[in-house]
Amino acid sequence: MFRRKRLPQALEPPYAAFVSTVEALERGKAALTESAPGTRLPGRPLAETLITFEEALHEAARGMDDWRVPEVERQWLAASDAIRTCLGLCERLRLEAEMPDGFEALIATIGDLMAPLEAFEGVEIRFRELRV
Repeated sequence: MFRRKRLPQALEPPYAAFVSTVEALERGKAALTESAPGTRLPGRPLAETLITFEEALHEAARGMDDWRVPEVERQWLAASDAIRTCLGLCERLRLEAEMPDGFEALIATIGDLMAPLEAFEGVEIRFRELRV
């Protein structure tokens, strides 16, 4: 009979905290994508969804230390840098840049804002590697 690999017991609480962090980020990303117009709706103003995205980033940042363990330190550092990068991009867009004009520019801006968060995929992969 095959047994499913599991995280060592000591890593279960950090992994649960990581999942909570990712959930906050996913809520923020979902809000940000609401700026893109659909077939029936014009899309929410980017300035409005940007605030929600930033709030989610701050929520995620507050939870980062809860899953910082030596086994995922390298990935944790990349994820922490990703949040800081995203917050910087948001601030720059809010304070210095003009809001994108046109669908393609809007989609590109949204993509650029979310791209650094791909670092969290590396964390998930590392946690999977630690299963025994």
